[in-house]
This record gives sequence, C-alpha cells and structure tokens, in this order.
Amino acid sequence: MRSSYTFMRIRGIRISVHFTWLFAVAFIALTLSEGFFPAYFSGWSTATYWSTGILASLLLFLSVLVHELAHSFVAQARGLKVEGITLFIFGGVSNMGSEATRARDEFMIAVVGPLTSLVLAALFWALYLATGDGDSPVVAVLFYLGYMNALLAVFNMMPGFPLDGGRVLRSVVWGVTGNLSRATNIAAWVGQAFGWSLVGLGVYQILQGSVAGGLWMAVIGWFLSSIAGANRRGSMREERFRGVLVDQVMDRGAETVSSGTSVEVMIREHFVQRGSRAALVVEDGRVVGIATLTDVKAVPQDRWAEVRVGEIMTREPLYSVDPDDELGAALRMLAEHNLNQVIVLSDGQLVGLLSRADVIRYLQYSWEPGGGLG
Repeated sequence: MRSSYTFMRIRGIRISVHFTWLFAVAFIALTLSEGFFPAYFSGWSTATYWSTGILASLLLFLSVLVHELAHSFVAQARGLKVEGITLFIFGGVSNMGSEATRARDEFMIAVVGPLTSLVLAALFWALYLATGDGDSPVVAVLFYLGYMNALLAVFNMMPGFPLDGGRVLRSVVWGVTGNLSRATNIAAWVGQAFGWSLVGLGVYQILQGSVAGGLWMAVIGWFLSSIAGANRRGSMREERFRGVLVDQVMDRGAETVSSGTSVEVMIREHFVQRGSRAALVVEDGRVVGIATLTDVKAVPQDRWAEVRVGEIMTREPLYSVDPDDELGAALRMLAEHNLNQVIVLSDGQLVGLLSRADVIRYLQYSWEPGGGLG
C-alpha cells in the first residue's frame, strides 16, 4: 500500500500527502476545538468550535505548503530539480532531485521558507487587525494563523539541521570552509543536540502536568535528532560516492513489458528466468509505469494468467534520475521514498534502471583490491 498520495501538481512539482497527515490534522483540530478556541473565544456552539478548528488546521497546512513551495520555486530558479512536496505529520518537506552545488544557492533556498512564513504571519495579522476586536470564527482563524506562521518562521530558523536554520548554518560553514561534508557534519551535530534539547523540554513539560504538549514536543525533538543523525551518516556515504555517476552503476538492460502482458508471463520470463524484481511498462517508447514483486503480491496466483500488467502497475509517482546525476543523489531518492529501484531517463528517453542491488555490487567491486569503476 502506498504511504503517500499525489493530488495535484504545481509548476511540475508533485504535491502529495502522507497518511500521517490525517493524524496531524485531526490532532490539531482537536486541540483547537477543545482547548485553544474555547480559552480565547467563548460562547460558541460545539459545532462552531469543531468546524473552526478543522478549517484552521487545514489552512495551517496550506501555509506549510506555501512555505515549501517557496523553497521549491527558488530551487528551480537556481537550476535544481524538484521532485515534489509531501505534507506529513510534522509539516511538509520538499523532495529535491538534486542538491545545491554552491553555498550561496543553499543559503537562498533555505532562508526563503522562514521569510515566506513571516510574510504570511504579517498578512494574517493585518487581516486580523482590520476585522477589529471581535470573537467571530473568522477573527479566531486569522489570529491563530498569524500566530502559528510567526512561530513556524522562528522555529524553522533554529540552527538545527534539517530545519531551515540548520541548512542556513550549513551553507555558512560551507561557504567559509569550502567543504560540504564538514559543513553537513557540523550542522547535523548541532541538529542532534537541538533535537535532544527538545526531548528534554518535552519531558519537563510532562512532569509539570502538560502531558499532551510535552509528549508532542518530545516526539518532534526525537524526530529532528533522528533525521539529523541520518543526514550525517548520509553525508559520509555520499562522500564515498562523490564523483561516481549513475551511468557508471546502472543496469542498461532493464526489463520492459507492455501493459497488455499477463502477470503470469511477466513473472515467468522476467522475474523467474532473469531474476529481476521489477519491470518497466513501456508503451510507444515511453515509460508509463513500473511493475514490481510488491505489485504482484496483491494478485492471487490463480488469476495471474488473466490479469494484465497494466492493471497492477504503479503509474505514479514514477521516480527517475539522469545518467549524469551523482550516485549519492540517486541513493538519497531511494532512501527517502523507500524504493528498491529508480528509472534512469535521458531527455525523457529510457536508458536503464538503477537498483539497490546495483549499488551493492558497485560497493563490493570497488572495495576489492585494485577494484574501481572510474
């Protein structure tokens, strides 16, 4: 089952929601309707509190989406590829197909997000003040969004990688030292320290009786610390792959089938006989989907002969890399989206497939005495 669902595209950027986003919307709506709004705006009906809470929760995530779009638009303007934006339980994340190659670009991409949140905060506060002193749901929502966007801007500028402030810190260290790997390690260490500080603050809040808020703070801190640690390890891995291109590792003999091929034929001729785990579905020379062992598991064996590949294949999102992309960037995509393989396209044309197994083979070969593919 897919964990994220794409519901629209903006300037070619895929906008998706992770299933955890539903829990976040529900949790925020609950805290607003049962706590925040009743405390500041009295006299509403239960239905009004709940409808206002749900609306405010959705608009908050719309603000997060605008924040992430700002990152993505600046990245595109700087010549970087943006795969998509995913909204999830802790907010949103822009999935870059490639990383900035200059400290200046990294700085501009990172800093524009918090600046956008500040602009949104100012806009909502101006609208709130324009409505006058009242206690209507509109006033309440404007007040909340102004407050939360300001809080998001401040929180994101904290120097803890991978927050925007952590990326700004990395860009500054990178610019000063000229060493991206060292800058990433420093920013990641600071990020881990910041994350564990939030965990400690959350525990303190729980001991003081604020269980819900403290637990949420501790979970966010743990999440940030884990991501910072993963980025530090990823930086070490990418340092090893620096200068290695996808073209040097990928499989140019990628298995292809048509959408009309039966599942039985695909399994027998491609998965069993050739040991493949996936087959690209091609129509008129264009990749329209990918069929994997995971897709096949959803089909009872007694129906393999009648079910066509086009009925079970994954149509989107279809993740792809260029043969001239660095292997480290491709690995990051595999890890971020929990993929076993990614399509390799050159000017929109299929040239191969890169799988985790290809990377493992490369590592095994390059570690042997005298080995190497360069």
